[in-house]
Amino acid sequence: MTTSKKILIGIVGIAIILGIFSVGKYNSLVTSNELVNNKWAQVGTQLQRRYDLIPNLVNTVKGNTQQEKDVFTALAEARTRYAGATTQEGQVAAANQTESALGRLLVISENYPNLQSSQAFQNLQVNLEGTENRIAVARKDYNDAVTVLNTKVAFFPNSLFAKLFGFNSRIYFENTDAAKEVPTVDFNN
Repeated sequence: MTTSKKILIGIVGIAIILGIFSVGKYNSLVTSNELVNNKWAQVGTQLQRRYDLIPNLVNTVKGNTQQEKDVFTALAEARTRYAGATTQEGQVAAANQTESALGRLLVISENYPNLQSSQAFQNLQVNLEGTENRIAVARKDYNDAVTVLNTKVAFFPNSLFAKLFGFNSRIYFENTDAAKEVPTVDFNN
């Protein structure tokens, strides 16, 4: 075998190894990206469940608490914003606005004993609390998947393949400062 044939075989061998390596990296990035998409869809499913429950909760509470229209308005606006959001950032902002309004609504409900005793309200509240727990779990799972993808996109040599194939890091689902505040209800205003 001549030297040129050995060099050609070596180059072909290296090209095959690099091809296999590249396919493996690409598939790994695709898998992580799809996992993030799936986890975001789960967050969206739980957020939609929340928004489907809100009108029932609001109508149940409305019958007993007419003076709290600002809370109902905030919930309706947040639901509308979520329905009209076309980006993850818009959906996150609407979800955070809803959490703030729901917190105020639940504080209001605690001050109305006849509302507390309503079976319809109790059922809705249990469903809403369950949904909020599901949302928290879905957010955590989403953020975990984003961490895996962002790590892969940032590490070398994956970063080269990520740029080459158009994979980017994704945003985390974070709470806003408003969502961290404890809601207050003032019946004197």
